[in-house]
Amino acid sequence: MTAPPSSPAGLRQNALGLWTIVFFVIATNGPLTALVGVVSTAILLGNGIGVPAAFLIAGAIYLVFSVGFVAMGRYIRNAGAFYAYVANGLGRPLGTAAAFLAIVAYAGLQFACYGLIGFFGATALAGWGLALPWWAVGLAVAALVQLCSSRNVVFNGRFLGLLMLAELAVVVVFDVAVLAHGGPEGFSLASFQPEHVLVPGLGATFVFVAGSFMGFETTAIYAEEAREPERTVPAATYIAVVLIAVTLTLSSWLLIVSFGPSQVLAAAAKDPGGLWFDRAGLLVGPLLGDAINVLLITSLFAVILSFQNTLSRYLFALAREGLMPVAFARTHARHRTPYLAGYALTALVVALLLLCGLAGADPMTLVLPLGSAPAALGILAVQALTSLAVIGFFRRQPRHTNLWQRLIAPALSGAAMLVGVALIVRNMHLLTGGESAFNTLIPLGMLGVGLAGLGLALWLRSHRPERYARLARLLEEV
Repeated sequence: MTAPPSSPAGLRQNALGLWTIVFFVIATNGPLTALVGVVSTAILLGNGIGVPAAFLIAGAIYLVFSVGFVAMGRYIRNAGAFYAYVANGLGRPLGTAAAFLAIVAYAGLQFACYGLIGFFGATALAGWGLALPWWAVGLAVAALVQLCSSRNVVFNGRFLGLLMLAELAVVVVFDVAVLAHGGPEGFSLASFQPEHVLVPGLGATFVFVAGSFMGFETTAIYAEEAREPERTVPAATYIAVVLIAVTLTLSSWLLIVSFGPSQVLAAAAKDPGGLWFDRAGLLVGPLLGDAINVLLITSLFAVILSFQNTLSRYLFALAREGLMPVAFARTHARHRTPYLAGYALTALVVALLLLCGLAGADPMTLVLPLGSAPAALGILAVQALTSLAVIGFFRRQPRHTNLWQRLIAPALSGAAMLVGVALIVRNMHLLTGGESAFNTLIPLGMLGVGLAGLGLALWLRSHRPERYARLARLLEEV
């Protein structure tokens, strides 16, 4: 008798080790994408040569955030991650609101990356004599992402690990080349001096820098599939934050060193998209520039695939509790992946890509800002709620935590995240590319998404109390 195509059973348990989870997280973060796509823009629109210090400050903030996040994670195992954290710390209504915000934010960033990979992919193909519109490239990528995401989680981890290692390899080659050649002004530490960091543009810089760390929190999403999650998930979280912070800080500083602090701003204004390619070709040769070009595309693919895995597990967790169609809670009989949720996500992406094609939407000036702006705002808002949830969770019972873990660290990180939300709202025009109605509509839209989740939970509490009681159950309760 053949096995059924799907099963209501859960995700594959004891499948992921420490470094596989780290690979997932780094792939979601996309360090090469962050470096090539963010640094030059942040230099131009933010605090100039102080960008490396901004990465360092953001890394420190996220390390503080991780203290409470990891402490609570020892008692929370649920593929819904932020949803389960907020629901268990601040109540089910706010937890459902956080889930809705996280789903829209991750989906927005994933679709923004479809715009980027469509643009760069179409450009590369045009260089080889094949002219395709960006959205057609996006459709091909969506088919490949669906194929990979429906496979078992171990395959995905190994595949993303290979892409991540290749991506980091070219970054290391570039960094070593700068260290070997030096810069026209030597190894200047001007990027870390207060007079270059604490300037009015610092707030604008954090709008871009915060998005570069997006994805490190996905360690919690894989807790149900991890081996020894009480050990591997905390370790993976800290390792991921440190690796992201060190890579972005060091590489952005060395880029500035390679031009010279007094010259990099002019170079960025002249060709913001070509900074890395210019220096790579000069210091190493055209081969490294070509490698960065190719690996930028594979980096974007890794980001898209990682978000597909993240989103499908969010939908799985919510469907398991009656907040999404029950079909999303079914897993593949052999691979134990939430493949039906993945098909739904791919169908949505295909529909949006076709709509963009019919409307003639530009991937860089429309798709990118309209995807990334709500993503940055939504995730920072959810991270702020998560910090407050840590305080609420341990207020009832301190368990095995100290004051730093259960109160001071989450209070500090929560305050920092709230400041980040305010900075993004204030500087929304930097993400959307100018003054437009979207600068108001995006914050209002994300507020509406959160209120929709809150309203759904309150409706369930009044009309479906038995379903409401099942929300945000932990793994051992499912």
